[in-house]
Amino acid sequence: MKSHLAAAIAISIFLAGCSGYRPAPAAFHEAINEPYIVDAGDRIRVTVFEQETLTNTYAVDQSGYIAFPLVGAIAARGYTVQQIEGQIAQKLRNGYLRDPDVSVEVDRYPVFVMGEVGAAGQYSYVPGMTVHKAVAAAGGYTPRANQNNVDITRDINGKVMTGRVTTSDPLMPGDTIYVRERFF
Repeated sequence: MKSHLAAAIAISIFLAGCSGYRPAPAAFHEAINEPYIVDAGDRIRVTVFEQETLTNTYAVDQSGYIAFPLVGAIAARGYTVQQIEGQIAQKLRNGYLRDPDVSVEVDRYPVFVMGEVGAAGQYSYVPGMTVHKAVAAAGGYTPRANQNNVDITRDINGKVMTGRVTTSDPLMPGDTIYVRERFF
């Protein structure tokens, strides 16, 4: 009788440890096809046609702004690159340039890799990056790493979500990847 009770307790403890499993919500996969939303820590490249002094790479500060010459602070966090182009062009039209041709692209955006990897930290995202590629950039898996799936924390429309995905899943800029330790 005691052995059955001990087995039941062991199984319930094991299952309680598994209760933290959260499969990736549908929004995880839908967000891959949405336009990128700029966030603090990103670097954007602004090109103003025939205006070399305004063309440069600008860092999005902690408050979500870039400091742009002539016009001052431009809100970047929470906007797409097309929306930022419009803001800059509109401000430049107000007394600086007649018809500014502005182009904005993301120069560098980060992903974060934590857990059972060789060198946890912040890495540069490249389009088409998967979990495997991010882990490779972070020095590969440790001997204790679970190499089947990982937990990703992602900001989707202002809501932070965490879900478990396979290592072949695509990443988005700003994702935080957590490689868990395997059980055996």
